[in-house]
Amino acid sequence: MTTTVTTADLVAALPDEVVTKALVQDVRLPGKTGVMALVTLDNGFDHTKPNTFGPATMLGFQAAFDTLAERVAKGEVQAVGITGKPFIFAVGADLTGVGKLTRREEGEAIARAGHTAYATLMDLPVPTFAFVNGAAMGGGVELALACDYRTMSAGVPAIALPECFLGLVPGWGGCYTLPNLIGVRNALTMIIENPMNNNKMLKGPQAYELGMADVLLEPADFLEESIGWAAKVISGEITVTRPEIDRDEASWEAAIAASKMLVDAKTGGFAPAPYRALELISKARTATREEGFAAEDAVLGDLVMSDELRAGLYAFDLVQRRAKRPAGAPDRALARPVTKVGVVGAGLMASQLALLFIQRLEVPVILTDLDQARVDKGVAYVHAQLDGLAKKGRLNGDRLSRYKGLISGSTSKAGFADADFVIEAVFEEMGVKQQVFAEVEAVVSDTCILATNTSSLSITEMASKLAHPERVVGFHFFNPVAVMPLLEIIPGGQTDAAALATGFAVGKALKKTCILVKDSPSFIVNRMLGRFMGEVGRIVDEGTPVPVADKGFAGLTPMPPFVLLGLVGPAIAMHNGQTLVKAFPDRFYSSKGLEAMVAAGKQAYYIWPGGVPQVDPEVEALLPKPENPVVLTAEQVREQVLEALADEAKRMLDEGVAQSPMDLDLAMITGTGFAFWNGGITPLLDRTGIAERVTGSRFLPPGAASVPAA
Repeated sequence: MTTTVTTADLVAALPDEVVTKALVQDVRLPGKTGVMALVTLDNGFDHTKPNTFGPATMLGFQAAFDTLAERVAKGEVQAVGITGKPFIFAVGADLTGVGKLTRREEGEAIARAGHTAYATLMDLPVPTFAFVNGAAMGGGVELALACDYRTMSAGVPAIALPECFLGLVPGWGGCYTLPNLIGVRNALTMIIENPMNNNKMLKGPQAYELGMADVLLEPADFLEESIGWAAKVISGEITVTRPEIDRDEASWEAAIAASKMLVDAKTGGFAPAPYRALELISKARTATREEGFAAEDAVLGDLVMSDELRAGLYAFDLVQRRAKRPAGAPDRALARPVTKVGVVGAGLMASQLALLFIQRLEVPVILTDLDQARVDKGVAYVHAQLDGLAKKGRLNGDRLSRYKGLISGSTSKAGFADADFVIEAVFEEMGVKQQVFAEVEAVVSDTCILATNTSSLSITEMASKLAHPERVVGFHFFNPVAVMPLLEIIPGGQTDAAALATGFAVGKALKKTCILVKDSPSFIVNRMLGRFMGEVGRIVDEGTPVPVADKGFAGLTPMPPFVLLGLVGPAIAMHNGQTLVKAFPDRFYSSKGLEAMVAAGKQAYYIWPGGVPQVDPEVEALLPKPENPVVLTAEQVREQVLEALADEAKRMLDEGVAQSPMDLDLAMITGTGFAFWNGGITPLLDRTGIAERVTGSRFLPPGAASVPAA
């Protein structure tokens, strides 16, 4: 027997909600067009704590909209406008509250609360306007969609419906209202394609081009101009026209089928949310609003009680909270100031590092390399990237000139004499790196921090020949540096607290997700990837076709492993693999097929004739041809590789390479793009039973990244 859950019940169950209030003030519209009740969404905090919606917020919205309906009936209000606090419209549901729900009925109740409040707004018999002044996501976007008209600030940094990325659907009207506003293809871009493509966000102008707003206005006087525009709509001076929605069943379903192919490729069928969203969008073509909202209620109830959502919320919490408070980081007060940075090397990685230091630290950066041509190329790269940012409007002229003035280059390391932080990004060879550090130490002060961007070598050994090994710290970035959030920070055996604290302080200033890692071969991400790629390589060497092996990882990795190899570079992957084989010969494997590729100078497994991937015949000829091939199915490949990852994860935790399963998951999410709906790696291993089968126990307690047991 089920019992009806009310919004009041949810409020009582979730007492810690940060309530976003609907603050109403009357604004007399220009041109004698009447009074607008202007609703400002505000949770009482600044923009660093965005407006979110939970059950108490929805009760407040309902009360505010009911009051507005009464005032409209009395003739006191001729229009309603909704906007946000400075820089923020609203970013949707309070996800911490969603994660505390324990019954399907609670999920349905929170969906109904939003639908009821939004429907009240939609049914007001006066024009309603959303003035989207800042970031809007999820339920915030859906609130804007519930209005008759929308203005959009050109300065809005992020518009998104990220629910499918987390394991939900846009459940407060998005799956119904958006395709009926902008058409099914554009709606699928927002609801399915952007979330599936690493949760892509749109800026205000892009959302306007998609049809999500009726007018785009400049941010400086956005609210004033929005109110003026609204008055002209009310007076009839401006008539808003929108393209007619194509409701032809064949074209509508064809668009959905195309999006389903993307979902299949990205999730392998292991994530239910995007498939449920596609069902809702299909129904939206002919459903009434009431039918569409009721269908969203039911789906949201189902998904709230899914392990995939709980894993997604766990991953979200890691990225939003744990990433900002790195476990094991020393006292920040020990960090030394950094007023100048040196970068040894001027290749692509070194140049990317120099650019990042300039943008984030805004201090002088000097590049060095063996000859002037390389130095000039590195400096030119930084200048070109800065010019590109300026052309996109992300740098003004003054800042562009200042940033260009901060970068310099030399073939001598003498310019490092007054640097506080020097990082090397040279060839991945221990002897070369030790020599570089010896040359740098001869120039810099005793307190200058020496960092290495090594991806696999021992920090302790690298520092062992220095007079001051306590100053050396590993600083492993991921490529491309500007895009990948993760920074592995690795102390050597003698690294002192000041050096480590400075490393974390610099990482934070660079806006990276910093994780403390024990000095060990390949650290966290590359060790896990090395086991992963070694096992996949072994399976292919033994006879399973490359496409079959790749198919086993949809919904786990951001791209198939043999596609990833082409992106990373076979030589780099082979070097990492062989480093790990040398360290752990009992379980790591260096693929003979990969070694043959590198020897032949091949750079990728696939070619793309006509845009369709196929294994390069020349690569196929290089792969081993065993006398008794073992051909696995995609499912068997996935199972075997996940078993290897479970074994390696347990070993890394036992050895203290990672401090906890949470750090393993955070590293795999931010360093490799492992899917949110899996929670990284350990929740998936727990959920599938592989963790207990391989290691004898779960990595996380029940309910940490899964539905709590009844």
